[in-house]
Amino acid sequence: MNFSFLQELFSNITQRDALLRRRGGTGSTSHRQVVEACRRLLDSDGEASSISLASQALNGYAQLDDNGKSRFFHCLTEDFSADPSAVDAAYEAYKATRGNTELQHLNEASEPQRQELLRRLNLTAGGTYDLVRMHADLLSLIRSEPGLRPLDADFIHLFTSWFNRGFLVLKRIDWNTPAAILEKIIHYEAVHEICDWNDLRRRLDARDRRCFAFFHPATGDEPLIFVEVALTKGLPDRIQPILNASHAAIEAEDADTAAFFGISNCQTGLRGISFGNFLIKQVVQELSSELPGLKNFVTLSPVPGFRAWLDQQREENRFNEEIHEVLDDLDQEGWQQDSDRLKALGDVIRPLAAYYLTKQRNPHGLPLNPVARFHLGNGAQLHRINWPGDVSHKGITHGAGLMVNYLYVPDDIERNHEQYTTEGKVVCSSTVRDLGRRARKHLKGEPVT
Repeated sequence: MNFSFLQELFSNITQRDALLRRRGGTGSTSHRQVVEACRRLLDSDGEASSISLASQALNGYAQLDDNGKSRFFHCLTEDFSADPSAVDAAYEAYKATRGNTELQHLNEASEPQRQELLRRLNLTAGGTYDLVRMHADLLSLIRSEPGLRPLDADFIHLFTSWFNRGFLVLKRIDWNTPAAILEKIIHYEAVHEICDWNDLRRRLDARDRRCFAFFHPATGDEPLIFVEVALTKGLPDRIQPILNASHAAIEAEDADTAAFFGISNCQTGLRGISFGNFLIKQVVQELSSELPGLKNFVTLSPVPGFRAWLDQQREENRFNEEIHEVLDDLDQEGWQQDSDRLKALGDVIRPLAAYYLTKQRNPHGLPLNPVARFHLGNGAQLHRINWPGDVSHKGITHGAGLMVNYLYVPDDIERNHEQYTTEGKVVCSSTVRDLGRRARKHLKGEPVT
């Protein structure tokens, strides 16, 4: 018998099943049928039968409608947990001996069956990406169904290992990259929309542009995260010249700055798994090797949530009267073309932005702004606040027109990271600190220092 032929045939069948799973749910399958397939998978001992059962379970899941998926997730959470009696027995044995063998048995007993089920579902072709999509479905339900959080923790536990840095592959994205991947870059761009193929070509093909993405062997041509880079002379302070179709490109060798102006996470189902830290550090290494003349590695980052915070402070009457009057211009038309109004707004907004980014905290004691948390946690310095930095509708609506430079100094990254994680310190430039002090005179009840 030609064993290699059978292997290829079986692989083709499971790959075909994986493609069918991508087509989405029709509601033609009951969640009970999928649960039963999962039980059979856990009871299976043979490799071939396990692969077949895993494919069957994932195929069934793909046919569930939203209600069916919710019921399936609840079954996994409630019926595929650890056996309490086994946990109790293992704990008593460990308590009596404090031995390593007993500790191992306790670890095994306390692991939910769900985790082993997810491992076995991953046996089939395309299983990893199907599980990423399944986790995305779960995340869409968790806010309204918090009882599903234990299942979310199981996904995160496994994905942390499956998608660790050792498995990630960094690839440069350029105009010669396969069209299927380029289409995904257009689709997944989350910071500055790519309007069409011409827009994409300008971002990839210009000699002063770079784009890099992380891929995983198990997810094929699906990017996990990508970053767009502008090579510039000096630190950029506005996004429109970078995105402008008529921007005058410079020679890459003439640039002294690499500006990361768009970082997009591509897979909702991998939320909670951090790739950005690894991506930025590796891209810095790649660019330093290619272009040794680069001296600065910075971001040109949006400040989502700042406009909402600003409006909330205005509603709560937190600002002095003259500040309210200046900020009212944000709601009017034409201030972008009025130099006097621009200056007046900038004199107020930049200090308030420094205060917001360095002093405002969430319930966990971390900076309120998610982009700040990301870059500060990676060891960057809050270097400069730019206004107006983004005068697009999105930029004004979400960030009141602000853009921020976070500076990555390779020799300072570890120290900055430690200060942030151990002390909660926002490492910033003296200019930003001075702006933060100036903000106090705009706020009622804040001491002026």
